[in-house]
Amino acid sequence: MNIDTFKMFCLVVDMGSVSQAANLSFVSQPAVTKQIQHLENTYGTLLFERKDGRLSLTANGEILYPYARSIVNEYNRSQESIQEKLDDANTRLTVGASYTIGEYLLPSLMGKFKKKHPGLQLSLIINNTPKILDELANDVLDLALVEGVVQNDNLLAESFADDELVLIHPPDHPWNNREEIAIEEITQERMLWRETTSGTRLIIEKTLKDHNVLDKINNYMVLGTTQAIKSAVEAGLGVSIVSRLTVAQELKQGLLKEVSIRNTNLKRNLWLIRKNEKFNKNNVASFVNFIRH
Repeated sequence: MNIDTFKMFCLVVDMGSVSQAANLSFVSQPAVTKQIQHLENTYGTLLFERKDGRLSLTANGEILYPYARSIVNEYNRSQESIQEKLDDANTRLTVGASYTIGEYLLPSLMGKFKKKHPGLQLSLIINNTPKILDELANDVLDLALVEGVVQNDNLLAESFADDELVLIHPPDHPWNNREEIAIEEITQERMLWRETTSGTRLIIEKTLKDHNVLDKINNYMVLGTTQAIKSAVEAGLGVSIVSRLTVAQELKQGLLKEVSIRNTNLKRNLWLIRKNEKFNKNNVASFVNFIRH
């Protein structure tokens, strides 16, 4: 039993003829008769009889018809509602991002994407990685771009870019005239950190731990934003390791300086995250392809 059987039953009733129902449906008369017989077998009763050469409903057919008509009407309305929702969804795209990506990388990318899709309503939500992934899982977001590695079988993760982490210091720091330092020298400085849940911090801590210097670091201050860290370093309160994306302008203007850490390569992947679903909005696929290229 499927909706087409109820549709055909209603059409035969409305037309009063198997042949007319067949013509309107572009099928053969035997195909229509077969569907009516299937319906009769399902309910265990005759639904039609012939009177004066015209097909008419039996008493049981009269009982079934309003139910069948209601089923067909509700099905049609459900299709219309779903299509309306899909049409609305395909005019909107909500992207979530962790702080570094959302504040320093995505605005220009989304601006370029918007130029290619002027009718699209774009939204950007910025938060820490755990919160962004939670909102993606709960369908608040269509897709997400984050800095941390994602371990979740219900999510698809792919690297879309590399990001270098750099050690920054104020211009009047003794490191100013040096091209590189030994990693052990960081232990002599006041380190300015992001919060413990920061993806950037976790990567830095792992590197420092691998070089056996993490426990020797002077954890001078924890600041809630990268902007606060930049301002603190510029003011001479300490040094920090941050994404190159976040300090590109300050390095160019000479407000901050960087120094390489000998034999240390601080890089990380930036990740594009989607839900592992059979059906995805067209705009999600378009944005993913745009980011990839």
